[in-house]
Amino acid sequence: MEFLRPASWEEALAAKAEHPSAVPIAGGTDVMVEINFDHRRPEHLLDLNRIAELQEWEVAGDTVRLGASVPYTKIMEHLRAELPGLALASHTVASPQIRNRGGVGGNLGTASPAGDAHPALLAGGGEVEAVSVRGTRLIPIDDFYKGVKRNALEPDELIRAVHLKKATGPQQFSKVGTRNAMVIAVCAFGLALHPDARTVRTGIGSAAPTPIRATTAEEFLAAALDEAGLWESRGVLPPAVARQFADLVSGAANPIDDVRGTASYRRHALGVMARRTLGWTWEQYRGTEQDELDDRSKPCA
Repeated sequence: MEFLRPASWEEALAAKAEHPSAVPIAGGTDVMVEINFDHRRPEHLLDLNRIAELQEWEVAGDTVRLGASVPYTKIMEHLRAELPGLALASHTVASPQIRNRGGVGGNLGTASPAGDAHPALLAGGGEVEAVSVRGTRLIPIDDFYKGVKRNALEPDELIRAVHLKKATGPQQFSKVGTRNAMVIAVCAFGLALHPDARTVRTGIGSAAPTPIRATTAEEFLAAALDEAGLWESRGVLPPAVARQFADLVSGAANPIDDVRGTASYRRHALGVMARRTLGWTWEQYRGTEQDELDDRSKPCA
């Protein structure tokens, strides 16, 4: 195994062009596990840790440009207001040590359906900045996931950053696992209200071959809020709407039975998480007292 250690972004792109099968490594929280268990033995590892710009972020206008290697800890500390759903998801990532190393770029590169960042990224909306020596392209997050641990990157491309919309409404994230820390999600769910566009977005993790959105549930909820005038009035959400939304989220999943949980359990858990996160986000939107909000903002685990 050859270890490539570029000192600049340009050198990294050149190395990737010369060795398209080279596996990028930054935090190493996924790659090193696979190597240590001998599940993967790449011919080349491409170390990106010397490229400082990958660990930087920028807030400009209504967009956050998040470097691929920005650690989850930094997202929690500095971007909670702009990216609340992703900040909540970051809280559930493994241990403090892993959160200090891992970043969104690694989750996207690995493209595991169980990656904690995916539901929040799908719910929030955004684009992945993919770069090669041939140029730069922005891939909509909805088009990024292509299959089990497969993404839309070309062999010579690297993820430079993720462009995410600043939250215009409340966002939530829930995750079900066998314990509170150091756990791979049995299933996960992200929800974001976008009052400026009167739309709803969701993200489902670990309950289909790829991370997915529950688009039928989104359309139903957005229409129900619009028809009842709730976007303007911020009135009480009818329980029947919450139940129907939960059923539609559960129905959008395509899970399997595995060592972490059964398909039927995953569908049930998604319905529960959808109903609960909808309740939390709607209470936030209505202007719930901050103390209550802090309690309800804690992610499920």
